[in-house]
Amino acid sequence: MTTDLSMRPQCTGQRLAPVAGMFARKSSDLRTRIGVVCSACVLSLLAACAGGGDGQNCALGQVSLEAGCTDSAKAAERVRRVVRDTMTELDLRSAIVSVSVDDTPLLTEAWGESAPGQAATVDMHWRSGSIAIAYLTTALLQLQDRGVLSIDDKLSKWLPDFPHAADITLAMLANSTSGYADYVDLDVLPLYKDVHRQWTQDELIAAALAQPMKCKPGTCFSYAHTNFVILGRVMTMASGRPVADLIRTGILEPLGMRETRSDSTPFIPAPVLHAFSSDRGRYEDSTDWSPSWTIAEGSIMTSTVPDVMRSAAAIATGRLVSPRSFAQFLEPRTASFPRMSTERYYGLGILVSNGWVMQNPSFFGYSGLMAYLPAKKISIAVTTTLGPASPEGNTSDQLFRRIAQDLAPSQTP
Repeated sequence: MTTDLSMRPQCTGQRLAPVAGMFARKSSDLRTRIGVVCSACVLSLLAACAGGGDGQNCALGQVSLEAGCTDSAKAAERVRRVVRDTMTELDLRSAIVSVSVDDTPLLTEAWGESAPGQAATVDMHWRSGSIAIAYLTTALLQLQDRGVLSIDDKLSKWLPDFPHAADITLAMLANSTSGYADYVDLDVLPLYKDVHRQWTQDELIAAALAQPMKCKPGTCFSYAHTNFVILGRVMTMASGRPVADLIRTGILEPLGMRETRSDSTPFIPAPVLHAFSSDRGRYEDSTDWSPSWTIAEGSIMTSTVPDVMRSAAAIATGRLVSPRSFAQFLEPRTASFPRMSTERYYGLGILVSNGWVMQNPSFFGYSGLMAYLPAKKISIAVTTTLGPASPEGNTSDQLFRRIAQDLAPSQTP
């Protein structure tokens, strides 16, 4: 999917915006906008994760924000105001938002409607897109911790016939520096010709590998859904287990995420948050469009905002992997590439942006976001759906940034 890796396929000419999350703006921005987490160095982030917060000891009913100890109810009302104003400005059909500060819940609420006459509710399921890329790479690191593989293993160990397999590591697949082209391009994959088509992983890989490499392996950042499809295949070959099982036993079950499931078909468990899209030139219900083209089989998932919140801090603080693997998860290997820095880069399937560790999917009318700010221990989960006049881009990401600006203005992503 994309981390924009995002998920709303939008066309600029014939190019789709990435599915998994982070590049959910216009396609022309896809290669230049990489929103990722903090770190002047990974060690400083690890220290923040371990210590957390700013040392303030607030009274009961208060939370620690940049301005000091703040009444929790007042902070929640500020978030509600941001949501209401943003919904009006962006013509959002619905928004479901959850925010907590240092393990203190501020709110988990829903606004707007799912389908005509049906109010949105916090327990509604939606396509969580590239949020699952962070689960996929966490499961990859868990395999490394068990000695099944190493992220520095070459692709040729499992798929020797793939182009440049002897030069591409699993880490390059996970951080999109393999050089492989993306199949999410309407000239390559006619996704809107039949939005219900079930694409196979073989079809997706073949479409990608038929294109020229974007660069030599390890010499550029070029986000491609291709990387995650191939990575999922390697993980299954190395472990002998489907990706869905690796994510279920390694992430979902330990975190109690009972409302999150893998399914590459259009099925979404009830209650369903309906999506609407104008991507085909008319405003229409896109809930049942096939997600099979998005990312690795087994990591194509549906979830709820409360479940996404259960994973935000756990993923961003390395709770499920070893300290060594967590350092690799957030290592700024891509920071030296154009448009990136040690403060804004792409880790192993995760974005780091001015201190926030995040993923922000957008595709086929759905958008969402999972984010955690270690320095303030702020967790945010968001999903939004579009109205007829909604702008292009990831509206969940836009809403998140406004909430982040209010709660942590010096660390706006």
